[in-house]
Amino acid sequence: MSVVDLDGRSLSLEAIEAIAVGGAHVRVTPQAQARVAQARAFVDERFASGEAIYGVTTGFGRLANVPVAAADAGLLQLNLVRSHAAGTGAPLGEELVRAAGVLRASSLAAGHSGIKPETLALLVELLNRGVTPVVPCQGSVGASGDLAPLAHMTLVLIGEGEAFFRGERMPGAQALRLAGLVPIELGAKEGLALVNGTEVMAGIAALSVLRAQRLADAADVIGAMSLEAFLGTDRVFDRRINALRPHAGQAYVADRLRELLADSQIMQSHRECGRVQDPYSFRCIPVVHGAVRDALAYARTTIQIEAISVTDNPLVFPEDGVFLSGGNFHGEPVALACDFMKIAASELASISERRLYLLLNAEDRGLPLFLTGRSGLQSGLMIVQYTSAALVNDNKGLAWPSSVDSIATSAGQEDHVSMGMTSANNLVRLLDNVEGALACELLGALVATDLRRPLRSGRGTGAAHACGRERIAPWTQDRVPAPDIEAARALIASGALVRAAASTGTANEEWNEE
Repeated sequence: MSVVDLDGRSLSLEAIEAIAVGGAHVRVTPQAQARVAQARAFVDERFASGEAIYGVTTGFGRLANVPVAAADAGLLQLNLVRSHAAGTGAPLGEELVRAAGVLRASSLAAGHSGIKPETLALLVELLNRGVTPVVPCQGSVGASGDLAPLAHMTLVLIGEGEAFFRGERMPGAQALRLAGLVPIELGAKEGLALVNGTEVMAGIAALSVLRAQRLADAADVIGAMSLEAFLGTDRVFDRRINALRPHAGQAYVADRLRELLADSQIMQSHRECGRVQDPYSFRCIPVVHGAVRDALAYARTTIQIEAISVTDNPLVFPEDGVFLSGGNFHGEPVALACDFMKIAASELASISERRLYLLLNAEDRGLPLFLTGRSGLQSGLMIVQYTSAALVNDNKGLAWPSSVDSIATSAGQEDHVSMGMTSANNLVRLLDNVEGALACELLGALVATDLRRPLRSGRGTGAAHACGRERIAPWTQDRVPAPDIEAARALIASGALVRAAASTGTANEEWNEE
């Protein structure tokens, strides 16, 4: 996608990624521009009438009943943005902030927030010209949306705060100037419209669910490689078995592993070995990986709905002549989806570490201890498994569902909060760990497969092994494994490993269960 049209009604997760990661340009449709202009005219009309409107002629939160003079409307919005920019911690990655910006622009383009058309235009141009606000990762409780993170984003629109531009961190005003942009002056309701919403946690979730699904794809390929090298049985992938527990994910994974292992001489070599069953981390790959996929499908559906939602407050309905206050800004749907993704994805790492452990301790399957022929003098991949175990341990804390906690804020006005931003932040870290654990298993699978030569691997597993060996040299003697782990990470993150396996005709349809 080189250009993505925002109409405020439809926005795919892939389009968000195309803009946030791929640099596709954003264009607001004429219909959306007309709705934004209509809503703004309604706000101006009602503001001029002197009517008491939350956040327009009143204070915010617990101060909702405190009137504010019409002459101070602009200052009220400016004070809101400045006072709410109370974030702390390391800056969010630029791609995550850009994803939030896409969602914010899409929500505003729906025409129910009452901002000026030029405000939306500037937000879009930040995306198109590569001006990315510096947004601290901590400070949101996910109640009235992501108040602090969105306030930091909004600071750049008014020529304050900080931004990344062309690889440098600088004052927001300087970034705007270098990009040929001019800051806006906030009008009635605009500050509230810009800081109210779930877009930061939802932006992180949007990119994360796509990443998690790709990690699930990689886990299938790597799991198949490990099972093959372990001399495990593929009978557990039989359609008849998996049809009796008809979860969609389980059936998909079983089909996929059968195809990855098709025509494998390694698998054929031990058909009559007499072993009946393998450990669960091999035998239950369809069940575990499949359950992860089903969980990710639920999360994807939730985040897709969030991507086309309006989470501002109050909402403007010019066609009905009303402002309506509600709770669309509460982050519970996103928080629960992020927590579910954390729990599910952590299982990919957990079962992966067990498979690696078994590969390194498979003398009964004809593999040398730690996959080295000179045990004692050499340690082989012993410590690679330690690394995987450490990542899995870290995930146990990160996977704890943040949404089960709530700490009242705003003098009790916001008495139940989602903590969705904490869930989203931990999800990013957890997926990094999953990628690392899968990379460690991939190293083990490559070395163990080398030890099975000259027997040929399956169509898909063989192509994946060849792809791995193009980037990672065979393990003939002890060396520093850290660069190999990073190279394996790159194969997983780039999708090269999965594409190689798919190039042989194995199942490669995108999994989203929509």
